[in-house]
Amino acid sequence: MDLATVIGLVGGFALILWAILMGGQLKMFIDIPSVLIVFGGTLAAIFVKFRLGEVFSTATVIMKAFFNTRPEVDRVIGQLVDMANIARKDGILALEKIKSEDVFMQSAINHCVDGADPEFLETVLGKDLEYLIQRHQRSISVLDSMAEFGPAFGMVGTLIGLVQMLANMSDPNTIGPAMAVALITTLYGAILANLVCIPLAGKLTFYSEDERLVRQVIIDGMVGIQKGVNPRMLQEALKAAIPPKQREAV
Repeated sequence: MDLATVIGLVGGFALILWAILMGGQLKMFIDIPSVLIVFGGTLAAIFVKFRLGEVFSTATVIMKAFFNTRPEVDRVIGQLVDMANIARKDGILALEKIKSEDVFMQSAINHCVDGADPEFLETVLGKDLEYLIQRHQRSISVLDSMAEFGPAFGMVGTLIGLVQMLANMSDPNTIGPAMAVALITTLYGAILANLVCIPLAGKLTFYSEDERLVRQVIIDGMVGIQKGVNPRMLQEALKAAIPPKQREAV
């Protein structure tokens, strides 16, 4: 579990709630029409802008911001160097006995065992990586769009509340509820965008870049193995993906 995501969201909402309770009652900030306008309107706009499958798949991607383990590049490099030693000693076909839990790594091993030449191997795996990043970007763009629509529908709610207030100025009892809709919708939109959607989109972007790095290391490593590069030279080349201070441990 990514504790930073949990701490950020829980801490952010807790601080907002604390500030509300210090200045008044919580029920003052709960308004059903405002919820319908901001969250309902944002969701409706998302369904209009994106395909149904993309919207539903975003929910699965969002969970990675909470339950995603950062790929260990140094561990992957170690595996690749071990395979390079096996291939150098016993031949490429010896890699057939190696099974990896990483689907991408296993696909690369299978291509090597099947005799794919280095250029073909690099092209196929590179396309796989490219399509993966495109899928990630689609889900991230859903969150980015929600960050845009949330404040926009908050403004819509503000305008609705102002219209209701101005249309019933003769009745003082309606001014308060109308002003609540006018102001709270803006608050809901700002919280949705700045505490939820924008931070989650940023976190998923970082995770996507981490996965891109690991898969690029796998591509470079497997191509090097297929070309018969010396394991020690391959290790030094792959270390470029690691910060200088961490290269000593690899």
